[in-house]
Amino acid sequence: MGTWGTGPFDSDLAADFVDGLEGLAPQQVINVLEQAFQRVANAGTRVDGGDGVEAVAAAALVASTIANSQIVIDPEDGPGEPLPELPASIRAMARKALHRVLQEGSELTTGWVDSADADQWRQELQQILDALDADDDHLR
Repeated sequence: MGTWGTGPFDSDLAADFVDGLEGLAPQQVINVLEQAFQRVANAGTRVDGGDGVEAVAAAALVASTIANSQIVIDPEDGPGEPLPELPASIRAMARKALHRVLQEGSELTTGWVDSADADQWRQELQQILDALDADDDHLR
């Protein structure tokens, strides 16, 4: 898996995840996002790095749909089509998954060679969590 940065879409696996949303019906997109969160939420004591990467990308996509969100997806990184209207419950799923990704036992927390990159990655995940925690319950 190639990783070139600390952002939620800065790896081959994240890019493949987003590419996999292309051409799907709205409900299928929602299902794929929910499944990414469920794999992490249901992981045993160790969250797989690949599952974590997909959950982070999915959470960033969800956060980008929240009104007044600071999470903006570069058109080159996001899906070619706008995301469908998402159920409000998906935000809670995204938050739970991100908390698991940030916990001890997640491959993503231990995989950083450079501590500055690890810190930057954690800050970016915190920004996504902040957007998901916003009081505004209206999705764009």
